Amino acid sequence: MTAVFNSFGIVGAGAWGTAIGVALARAGRRVVLWARESEVVACIKEKSENQIYLPGIKLGAEITASSEMSDLAECDALVLASPAQHMREVCKAAAPFLANSIAPLIITAKGIESSTYNLMSEVVEKELPHHPVFVLSGPSFAKEVARNLPAALTLSGETSGDDLALSMLSSQLRLYTTDDVIGTQIGGAVKNVLAIACGIVAGRKMGENARAALITRGLAEIIRLGTALGCRPETLMGMSGLGDIVLTCSSEQSRNMSLGLALGRGMALDEALAASSGVTEGIATAAAALGLARKHGVEMPVVSAVDMILREQASIDGVISGLMSRPLRNETV
Repeated sequence: MTAVFNSFGIVGAGAWGTAIGVALARAGRRVVLWARESEVVACIKEKSENQIYLPGIKLGAEITASSEMSDLAECDALVLASPAQHMREVCKAAAPFLANSIAPLIITAKGIESSTYNLMSEVVEKELPHHPVFVLSGPSFAKEVARNLPAALTLSGETSGDDLALSMLSSQLRLYTTDDVIGTQIGGAVKNVLAIACGIVAGRKMGENARAALITRGLAEIIRLGTALGCRPETLMGMSGLGDIVLTCSSEQSRNMSLGLALGRGMALDEALAASSGVTEGIATAAAALGLARKHGVEMPVVSAVDMILREQASIDGVISGLMSRPLRNETV
């Protein structure tokens, strides 16, 4: 018998959390959208719109906003849409209100925790250990999902996510399932670093050949790291890997690629960040992915190059020259 999840709590009312709420409401689900910021909650309640993070999208009556974690306690499932570097803090805050709940948790954050090199599933399992944990990832710009344009994502979990997926899908949102939780996360996290790199290449007007080469070699790095962590390489050729890379590395809608563009055009990092809205996950992920790679003996020259530009403010031209002059090697090694 198929279980139906009728109510979803969403922890984090940024653009993506709000968009997922819109998609779930469209699928006939009730949604509680939790936000830390009182002004976001007030705006949604008064105007049926998240004008701060997702302007221009009307929210239906199926979506209610709250700044009280207790309002999430009775939901059938929870979507954890907070930024990656805030995930542990949010889970700790939610734990007392979920003490009697065994609702499945669906992680949508794409990143690696800077202080521990933990994947988001590891963070959540540590802080909320009595819940089934799933990861939702893939090529998905928030505005397009909210506008009901077609999208396909991957839902991964160590237990079957079929019932959960059936409760979430709609006519324009297709979900694929897998049990490869590590693979689903590593592609979504590191592609943000590749997007910064691709933005830098575009900002420097280095051409489409260079961007194609960068994406291809970046994917090779992701596969090397994912394999070392125990994922299946074919997962990284799916929606949560290659699909997400193609989207994020080819569109200025991506905050990560937009940041890279600004850097490539000569803007300082602080100035570029000040001009950006929302969280650019690739900045923290570059250092965390590099630390995780070193821990497992994996070489990631593209990720290392981005980290040098971001953290050490290394010369972009010098870093690119270094990449181009690396020793010859077999492509498949």
